[in-house]
Amino acid sequence: MKISTKGRYALRMMLDLALHNTGEYISLKDISQRQGITVKYLEQIVTVLAKAGFVHSQRGNNGGYRLARKPEDYTAGDILRVMEGNLQPIACLEADPNECARSAYCSVLPFWQGLGKVVNDYVDSVTLEELADQARFMAGNDYSI
Repeated sequence: MKISTKGRYALRMMLDLALHNTGEYISLKDISQRQGITVKYLEQIVTVLAKAGFVHSQRGNNGGYRLARKPEDYTAGDILRVMEGNLQPIACLEADPNECARSAYCSVLPFWQGLGKVVNDYVDSVTLEELADQARFMAGNDYSI
């Protein structure tokens, strides 16, 4: 499984919004400068995040974006699934129940199911708030995201 650039950047954008979460709207220009991601690319990402209800937007002079919920109410898995879709390692695990003709006798299916469970359990165990806490800690050690 490989997370796309959009998935990685969406997580960075949401983290940036969490780190600068004052209740005010944050412009894409500010996020772009801090994250080194073009405004044009952020526009593509924020459209998906807004449609999913993850961010609120406001137009105008003091416009921009802010989180729709508290950072602790998002998981990395939530954000990645909005951008990437299903995070299963193989296609036959995307449907429930499994529709693969070989599933009844596939000897490696349990391996793939286990891998999918580990990946999904992990990304669902990490909140945006935890990522923000880690970023703040690292920033104290002169590390930037």
